[in-house]
Amino acid sequence: MYTCCLQIYISGHPNHTFDVIKRMPSLVNFTHIFSESDEAEAALAAKADLIIADLSAADPYQTVQTLQQNRRDKAQIILLADKKQTQLLCSNPVIKEITDIWITPISDDEIRFRFLRWQQTCKMSLDFWQTSHYLEATINNVPNLIWYKDKDGVHEKVNDSFCKAVNKTKQQVEGRRHAYIWDVEEDDPTCIESEHQVMSREQTLITEETIKAGNELRTLMCYKSPLYNYDGTVMGTVGVAIDVTKERAYEQEIVKKNQDLETLLATMDCGVMRHTLDDSRILTINNAALKILGYETTEDLMADGFDLIAASVMEEDRHHLRSSIRMLKKAGDTVNVEYRVKHKDGEILHVIGSIKLYEEKGELYCQRFLVDCTEQKLQDKKNERMQMELIQALSRDFTLVCFIESETGAMVTVRANTFGSGSVFDGQVSFSESMERYIQNVVYEEDREMMRQFISLDTLNEKLAEGKSFSVNYRKYVNGEIVYFQMKAVSATANDAGTGIVLGF
Repeated sequence: MYTCCLQIYISGHPNHTFDVIKRMPSLVNFTHIFSESDEAEAALAAKADLIIADLSAADPYQTVQTLQQNRRDKAQIILLADKKQTQLLCSNPVIKEITDIWITPISDDEIRFRFLRWQQTCKMSLDFWQTSHYLEATINNVPNLIWYKDKDGVHEKVNDSFCKAVNKTKQQVEGRRHAYIWDVEEDDPTCIESEHQVMSREQTLITEETIKAGNELRTLMCYKSPLYNYDGTVMGTVGVAIDVTKERAYEQEIVKKNQDLETLLATMDCGVMRHTLDDSRILTINNAALKILGYETTEDLMADGFDLIAASVMEEDRHHLRSSIRMLKKAGDTVNVEYRVKHKDGEILHVIGSIKLYEEKGELYCQRFLVDCTEQKLQDKKNERMQMELIQALSRDFTLVCFIESETGAMVTVRANTFGSGSVFDGQVSFSESMERYIQNVVYEEDREMMRQFISLDTLNEKLAEGKSFSVNYRKYVNGEIVYFQMKAVSATANDAGTGIVLGF
């Protein structure tokens, strides 16, 4: 992957050796740029990756000293010297920093062999650098803890996340054992045993370990594998640890919430059940749902022929309930439906059901909530009967009775049979228009404005909000005489007309 442009500086008078080197091809991913001078020059030496110096016509010590003092870090020096010069250089300390000496005279084949070997060595060094760079870039940019240990448990190498976890530098960690690194009194026996298993079995071992980091206990999911010598024998272990402290806390919280939810579902009055759509398998159902449907156990419900709906659902409501479930097509679809169930003892319950589809692992499931509304239904019917009785009572005691929808003002005449006013309220008419005709036609003139104020829809609603009834007295002309009348308003609910007001005159 890497590319390398090598700056090669050739020092000394031009000769055949230099020509052979310059004609040699570069290796893959490498390019060569040559610079030359007859004598050693500090500026050229400072730019070079490789310096090749011919000492045949130069002062060996002066040339080598100039090149060494001015070369950049990691730059290599190859000298071309005869045997006598080589002997002198080898007895001098300067030889320690020389990469190689090619003894002259030298053949073309040997020049090519030696330069090719240098190229291969250079490539091997850069290959090693690239591999090391890959390793460092990988292990130091992941959140997981990574370490390498020898057979005795000494940490040879760790990554940045490891250092962060133990709050120590790599220099402090590398070369030390568990106790010092984690600030505990002794090495962890569990950790030691797991590493012995890895090395003896030569297999990766996965363990969950709890350690103390500072003042906190942390849970680590550890993956430990063997490391091998060149001859195949085990030389140590490599470990990767994932900090799962938060995940374990989340799991415990979820388990607790599930337990609380199961307890709640088991004790709540609302029935809850979940089942499949294809084969009608019941996944979960609480006691309240079983009680509402009229069964003791889930097995009893299934044995009685559960197929999307319970067998206890009354025959008249089964088609509507089943169709309501079938109309749900995708996750999130919801429908509310009322139906009745009949228990084996003959008791009939009214049920309000909320049905919703949800998706789990690519499959649709049905979640249902069942609420027993029997008591409410019975109370509603009782209220309706009471309201109808009230309307009938008003019909008997008053000469004119009307039912008015409190929001729209639509009016239905219940009874109108005397004093010539019935025609004003015939059929289903507008309350405001009819009352205006009534006031204009039959109400005594001095009482008309009062009546208009009291019988407006807003006034009636306001007065009835303060109490169950409201009344007002007024006068009418009947056969040329003044007769005293009373209008009484009562809040009421009728089967067909909805919520409204009953007026009796």
